[in-house]
Amino acid sequence: MTTLEELARRVDQLESRNAITELVSRYAIACDEQDLDALVGLFMPDGMMDSQSGRMQARGQAAIRDLFVRTLAIRGPSFHWTHDVLVRFDAQDSDAATGIIYSHAETTPDRVGSVAAMRYTDSYRRHDGVWRFARREIAYLYYVAAADYPGILAETLRVDAGGTRVAADYPETLPSWQAFRSAHGA
Repeated sequence: MTTLEELARRVDQLESRNAITELVSRYAIACDEQDLDALVGLFMPDGMMDSQSGRMQARGQAAIRDLFVRTLAIRGPSFHWTHDVLVRFDAQDSDAATGIIYSHAETTPDRVGSVAAMRYTDSYRRHDGVWRFARREIAYLYYVAAADYPGILAETLRVDAGGTRVAADYPETLPSWQAFRSAHGA
């Protein structure tokens, strides 16, 4: 039988899952609208923005603002959309959760139409009833000029880093990917 406490916890997690999903959507919207105040406000005061490659790193709202000023200053219009949102709640702390988010973006760095597929690994924290990013790490499956997109998944250098192609952040770095490739010779 379900206790009242268990029902309250389950309702809290349902409401929190919805709030976190909206947080993720607000991030995409703030990026597209280049709304720095909204974007920075999605992070905890000591929050972190990071990238698997290490090219984007900032800790604290002021540093996160500076990071996005530099990032958005070279970008014109963009369109980010979120796909899969997987949220896991901390069993010991009802104000903590983690997530894996898949998304795509169309962007215009340096006036070049580009496409990207990203995977975010998030840590969330609820403070004063509001869920925010404690840490957000971005990893790229690909990020290239739109003209270079056809056939990009057949390459390993799938990320344009300022005019130089570098290896994608995933899936090649994932242990499950590596194990499958090793076991099946693919």
